[in-house]
Amino acid sequence: MNENGLSKRLHCVANYIKKGMKIADIGSDHAYLPTYSVKQGIASSAVAGEIAQGPFQSAKDQVDHAGLGHLIDVRKGDGLEVIQPGEVDCIIIAGMGGPLISRILERGKDKLPGVSRLILQPNIGAEHIRRWLQPNGWSLTDEQILEEDRKIYEVLVCDRGVPEHPYNEKELLLGPLLMAKKGPVFIKKWSAELKAWEEILDHLERAQARPETEKKKQELLQKIMMVKEELSR
Repeated sequence: MNENGLSKRLHCVANYIKKGMKIADIGSDHAYLPTYSVKQGIASSAVAGEIAQGPFQSAKDQVDHAGLGHLIDVRKGDGLEVIQPGEVDCIIIAGMGGPLISRILERGKDKLPGVSRLILQPNIGAEHIRRWLQPNGWSLTDEQILEEDRKIYEVLVCDRGVPEHPYNEKELLLGPLLMAKKGPVFIKKWSAELKAWEEILDHLERAQARPETEKKKQELLQKIMMVKEELSR
């Protein structure tokens, strides 16, 4: 992967950047995504944010190598602290866990005025992001699920606005738009999750009865019921 050819996962993310947008890529690593997006004429400019020195330096080296330092600003900082309100149209956070992405958005809410699109790619726990969106004035406008190198990823595209109806628990877990599409990767992911949960439930059934064990069992049973219901449709 380089600035001329992204991974399948990041290419999917790049496809949702509207032409001419000013983007911020949070946790940019080597800055491949902003470099590609600017080089291809998709994004007009970019901020590449990194908290750790190693990836920050790698991103700077990549941008300098591409000769795009006048259009891509590599900044070191935590989450959305690398941008100013109104500076970008689109924020991208890819390759982190859903709970962490949600915390980054929550902590940086003062940086979101002027942002019209969020493109979020959690490695795990996408439901945490969906749960954050609606109370904060964001609606899912597209969702994709894809497999690359034996790993399954979800991409959530979020625009300003309120969804037509509040997401229910099953939609928060599985994704309302992914449920509507229900492609082979969706079925593969949730069939595997279902099998894993049923094995955990079996272990809990054999464990000594405790209040925390019983709570975990009820949570798993609810998830198992929702996934079974959806996969049987």
